[in-house]
Amino acid sequence: MSPAVGVGLVCALLSALATNLAFLFKHRGAVAAPDVDMRHPLRSAIDLFRSRWWSIGWGVAAVAFALHVAALSLAPLSIGQAVLASGLVFLAVLAERFFGFELGRRQWIGIGLVAVSLSLLTLTGGGGGGGASSRYSLAGMILFEGIAVCVGLLLVVSHLIERIPVQRGVLLGIAAGLGFGISDVAIKALSGDLESGPAGLVSPWSIVIVTAAVFSFFASARSLQIGDGVAVIAVTSVAANLSTILAGLAVFGDRLGETAFVIGVRLAAFALILVGAALIPAPVRAGEALQESTA
Repeated sequence: MSPAVGVGLVCALLSALATNLAFLFKHRGAVAAPDVDMRHPLRSAIDLFRSRWWSIGWGVAAVAFALHVAALSLAPLSIGQAVLASGLVFLAVLAERFFGFELGRRQWIGIGLVAVSLSLLTLTGGGGGGGASSRYSLAGMILFEGIAVCVGLLLVVSHLIERIPVQRGVLLGIAAGLGFGISDVAIKALSGDLESGPAGLVSPWSIVIVTAAVFSFFASARSLQIGDGVAVIAVTSVAANLSTILAGLAVFGDRLGETAFVIGVRLAAFALILVGAALIPAPVRAGEALQESTA
């Protein structure tokens, strides 16, 4: 492992800690703020920042984002994102110890499965491939971003349908996570364009980054208002990190593995991530009861 990649992974770990702390602060602030209304985005944004805890969370998130960009620039995308996603462990500990959440056995099992699976991805991700390079397949990039956008919009529409037997905040949290993932992938691509100088900012990926960031801002805020805090934060993180790990493989040339054994381990880890993510949200009735008790 090169020194640059090592620094990138340290940045990813610190970013994971700061990101989850920021999410918990923002959850406290979002719950205290008026409901987000996309018909009045500016007013909704102002209302959110009038909440002290939201503003504190945003400040912490800004530090986390700077560390995140450094990690994306220095480390292979799939490995860096796996380390970032290990922050779910930080989420569980911080939520119970300092923010008054009570996690059930099911949620602990889900978080544990995801953390272990992401660790497997990290430990088995030392093979060659795209590495920290920002070179990408344009066709793969367009296909990946297009699919992610369509799925995200479908989730936004789905969360409005009360008959769907899933916590609506979770659906919106997944959509927000995909938005963060779209932005991360575009940042990785843009970092390569910037090697030629500031003129690289004049790129369609800059538009993608800004659009995805604005979408994720409002989707995440609303999901924190209507969903269970830990569950929403967890699925948002899983969606963001899993989508960018997949983008590393499909768009930037990160290899799935050098041997059949490693490939099998990594595929099993991906499957366990999905299983763990499904366990993290509380059952629908329990989630509804929690929302009613906090209303």
